[in-house]
Amino acid sequence: MKKTNNYFVVDPWKIVETKFDKNRVKYSESIFSIGNGYMGQRANFEEDYSGDTFQGSYIGGVYYPDKTKVGWWKIGYPEYFAKVLNAPNWIGVSIKVNEESLDLNKCNVKNFQRELDMQKGVYKRKVQLILKNGIELSVEVTRFISLNENSLGAIEYKILAINNNCQILIEPYIDSNIINEDSNWDDSFWKIESLKKTKLFSAIISKTNKTKFEVCTYMANKLFYEKKAVDPLPISIKSKSKISQSFKINIKKGKILTLNKIGGYIKAKENISKNLIDQAKEIVDKYLKFDFDDLLKIQIESWKKIWDVSDVKIDGDVNAQQAIRFNIFHLNQTYSGKDPELNIGPKGFTGEKYGGSTYWDTEAFCLPFYMLTKKQSVSKNLLKYRYFQLDKAIENAKKLGFDKGAALFPMVTMNGEECHNEWEITFEEIHRNGAIAYAIYNYVRFTNDFNYINEMGIEVLIAISRFWAQRFSFSNDKNKYVILGVTGPNEYENNVNNNWYTNYIARWCLIFTKKQIIKIQNFYPNDFSRIAKKTNWNLNEFKLWDKIIKNTYLPYSNEKEVFLQQDGFLDKELIKANKLKLTDRPINQNWSWDRILRSVFIKQADVLQGFYFFSEDFSLDELKKNYEFYEPFTLHESSLSPSIHSILSSRLGLIDDAYHLYLQTSRLDLDDYNQELDEGLHITSMAGTWLAIIEGFAGMKINDDTIHFKNNLPDKWKSLSFKIYVRGSLLQINLSKIHNNYIWEDKSTLKIIIKGK
Repeated sequence: MKKTNNYFVVDPWKIVETKFDKNRVKYSESIFSIGNGYMGQRANFEEDYSGDTFQGSYIGGVYYPDKTKVGWWKIGYPEYFAKVLNAPNWIGVSIKVNEESLDLNKCNVKNFQRELDMQKGVYKRKVQLILKNGIELSVEVTRFISLNENSLGAIEYKILAINNNCQILIEPYIDSNIINEDSNWDDSFWKIESLKKTKLFSAIISKTNKTKFEVCTYMANKLFYEKKAVDPLPISIKSKSKISQSFKINIKKGKILTLNKIGGYIKAKENISKNLIDQAKEIVDKYLKFDFDDLLKIQIESWKKIWDVSDVKIDGDVNAQQAIRFNIFHLNQTYSGKDPELNIGPKGFTGEKYGGSTYWDTEAFCLPFYMLTKKQSVSKNLLKYRYFQLDKAIENAKKLGFDKGAALFPMVTMNGEECHNEWEITFEEIHRNGAIAYAIYNYVRFTNDFNYINEMGIEVLIAISRFWAQRFSFSNDKNKYVILGVTGPNEYENNVNNNWYTNYIARWCLIFTKKQIIKIQNFYPNDFSRIAKKTNWNLNEFKLWDKIIKNTYLPYSNEKEVFLQQDGFLDKELIKANKLKLTDRPINQNWSWDRILRSVFIKQADVLQGFYFFSEDFSLDELKKNYEFYEPFTLHESSLSPSIHSILSSRLGLIDDAYHLYLQTSRLDLDDYNQELDEGLHITSMAGTWLAIIEGFAGMKINDDTIHFKNNLPDKWKSLSFKIYVRGSLLQINLSKIHNNYIWEDKSTLKIIIKGK
């Protein structure tokens, strides 16, 4: 291991913090977060901590409709912002040593280290401290959330008495008196229904207000003194919201006290008849028999199976290696693909910003990662998520005045309803519809699973295309179809006309949907009849679509020889980003919104996002001209931006630029580029980091249903290797400066094109 100028130790498989800094506790809580796709938590201390901390545990799909806080209202405006709920705390352990509380904020911390072992899926912490009463202790904690059992977390908490004999009162607890940091009105989100306690098992049944999600938070504990079991005191209910189990024991100098705690959450599901407490007791009865080390072995083996497929190996660059594994690790912790009702929030299980809801990030950035590193059912579940919410998307469009089955999928959602609370995003960032259609196209071309379109996807495509057909309007002045009043991916331009990316992807949706309808009509007539009846489809709709397709307005500058981001882009003063003062950055924290909107500066890839999605439609020369024009104005103040520019830089042969952009996206959180790490990690942009390697440095893309590769390795990298699923089987790619090696783990023939051959 070696240290750089950054805060965390650089290691290929671990994230290591080597000192206790009270000012960085919330930052580290984000970095060391753990989860399993069903539940997750920030790296809060188990013991009580009186310093600045951000308590956070979360359960996938459990949310609260927090009433929107605005001073005005518009027709169609969402009534609430859905927020992932800070769930009851199951990890808590209160400790008193000779009647003094163990609290790192109040004692002398001599040594401190914590690590996230990404290979094993385990979080560890070791502290040597001196309490005010003079007692010196060593505390060693190991914690993980099981990949094998959705509802199970496990903690081993060891206390070593260093300088004196002492009496320890240790009280593991569960507590439902929890609030969200981001509550608009300081509402109480949880209602406590009941508490259950026995000698070995404790549980609290809570129900969310309004949404009525019912959750059982449970725990079970075993205490050992020098490997000998310690009997607990009578269990106590501390309040209406908290249950503690107490142990009191005298320990001798040099001896170790070990607490093993298991706990977690059971979420009610309609198809399960057993009550939640019975389900929790079954888990406890099963896993309390295991030693902690046995549970740990199961965890390590579960992560080994994931890494066997999803690992990306980089030789020669430890910074880059650590970064990509950190990103892959958190993507696998956030979404498992087992449940089509769950999705990927921008912060995952690491914080509350963005409400923990689903954005277009899933389709545009995340789907390829899960599609190429998991079995086909995982990415298919991401598509099903939108299909199951199609009725709500049609309702959302109706609220804005669209009809005839047109659908506008929400910018932000938990259940299909729009719940974003900024008008320039809610009403105008409609390009998200295009990303959802593109994800269907992306899935089918990688998997060859056309059945999804027959069964579900075509209904989504028709509804989206009906929206676009109504959202375009005809301009007599331009003699073209235009889209007015939108916000593109670059959110530093609001309420503009003819955002090039939006116009382009809208037209593409009409073209793609038409092709799928004709294919189903010609080759699957029974499916076509069913779909036509269900969607009230009429072939006459093609007439308007064809007019729009042939006459879509795409702003272009003959002088600059580039597509224009929007109609008024060249009216702006074309100042390059490198002319900005450092004190101005990020501009969204230092400038008024009025000043931002009038500036030329770009938050994230916009025109270039279109060039990334539709690379087959443009020549390398067109990409070069547009990249060279827009890159100097791009601030990359969206976490999603650097990865797209990195991929395009690789395609242009600008490998040094691609590499520096890759480091920015891959180490965004590790090095806290955006200075907001305390709020949680940028989970969805992590998928873009993976794409920057696979589609950038390995040059993978699909043209004409054939996979292409091009070796674009940075100078610093000796080799790169990874695996991806292609047509349901694994393809291993090994690249170095002197060879390209591809291993196909299937008996069938696979055609790939390398450097155009």
